[in-house]
Amino acid sequence: MILEIITPDNNVFEGEVSVVTLPGKNGEFQVLKDHAPLVSTLAKGNLTYEQGGSKGSLIVDGGVIEIVNNKVLVLAEAVLEA
Repeated sequence: MILEIITPDNNVFEGEVSVVTLPGKNGEFQVLKDHAPLVSTLAKGNLTYEQGGSKGSLIVDGGVIEIVNNKVLVLAEAVLEA
């Protein structure tokens, strides 16, 4: 699936990933391929993903996520660490 992370300032990340773990307002949740369509808010916290056997991590300062047709779009208020 495709993960795209965007802030008001720039495109932070775009690429093919196998799993994404996100900081939801009601706790952490994970997204895998063929996840049902979803729109949700994000809390400040750690966003992690796996890409081709390697792992990536960054801290988002809240935002919104949309999942549709194996595309995970993260509209983050800010990315604090990459």
